[in-house]
Amino acid sequence: MTPGDDLTPTSCFAPEFVADPHRVAAARRAVSAADYDSDFQAWTVFRHADVSALLRDPTLKKDPAVAADGLYTQVLLAGELSMLFMDDPDHRRLRGLVSQAFTKRATESSRPRIQATVDTLLDAMATESWPVDLITALATPFPITVIAEILGVDPADRDDFKRWSDDSALSFDPMLPPDVAERVASSAAELHSYLAEAINARREAPGDDLISALVAAQDADGTQLSDDEAVGAISLLLGAGNITTTDLIGNGVLALLQHPEQLDALLADPSLIANAVEEMLRFDPPVVVTDRIATADIELGGCPITKGQWLWPALASANRDSAVHPDPDRFDIQRADVHHVSFGGGPHLCLGAPLARMEAQIAIGSLLARFPKIRLADPTEPPHYKSVPGFRGLAELNVLLS
Repeated sequence: MTPGDDLTPTSCFAPEFVADPHRVAAARRAVSAADYDSDFQAWTVFRHADVSALLRDPTLKKDPAVAADGLYTQVLLAGELSMLFMDDPDHRRLRGLVSQAFTKRATESSRPRIQATVDTLLDAMATESWPVDLITALATPFPITVIAEILGVDPADRDDFKRWSDDSALSFDPMLPPDVAERVASSAAELHSYLAEAINARREAPGDDLISALVAAQDADGTQLSDDEAVGAISLLLGAGNITTTDLIGNGVLALLQHPEQLDALLADPSLIANAVEEMLRFDPPVVVTDRIATADIELGGCPITKGQWLWPALASANRDSAVHPDPDRFDIQRADVHHVSFGGGPHLCLGAPLARMEAQIAIGSLLARFPKIRLADPTEPPHYKSVPGFRGLAELNVLLS
């Protein structure tokens, strides 16, 4: 029996799950509501009904200080926690301070600048030697530039932002080799220093950006936001605001190129782009799992969950549950029901969901309008994914543009 067989329990940190979460989750979903990993004191949860309920359960927590001891808890407690791992009232307070920048109205007002950013990158792609790596040329610099403008940090520093963001995603992995762990810690310190300087600069010369707004809130009432909380909030937004959108764009374009009939349908009717992006999010989401902490002994599908243990709702698994989505492994941009849990749910529903949706719609729609003959440079070459537990995104995507 090999890892990933339908009778082999797994963990979202298991190499076979990281490499192919959809195949492994499908096998486990058919026979088990959840799988336990004693090293992490955690249960990976597979089925849509359970995942959806956990995401919205107000009794569950996020603060690792209340979690059972295990590798995942230890890694989180050793790092700098953002509001991603806070509970109310602190989570509500911090989220409220930054949420105004990510409302649907605020996002729509950014549309012209977002479109201009995409157009500039597509212009550059047209002059490159082919094949073009779409991840390097478009999917990476685009969301970094957008979130940098929203925050008010210099987009010219985007290479540093990319490095810091990639390393921040690795910070959730308790199995890092010592040299990688040291690099991740160094990146976190560099980012903290950079953002602390940015906050001080806005205090001296406020601008029309999110960092200035956070500084204003802090100065108006010192109890609202500490310097460390401000840095943590900005760091989270900088990371979450670009790495997951990069992966959404890459995964989405790959799905289209691997399903030419769907690409043709979108080229024939560009108005399908909004539904297409929702199907991309359902079919191959950039965030594979999220987390919650049990605050009491509970039972989940016959699995005995103990107070303090981690629950890892597998978003990618829930999205392909046939109990909710007929023919779930079929990629269909005209699917009538494309609801998904890719942005999580409950109080921790992804703050940047409206922005991510808009960015993907503009980037992918503009790419196809400019290069309608786009295709994979080598259709026989298997996709090359980054190996980051909990996330799914391409390391590269080489394409021909005409």
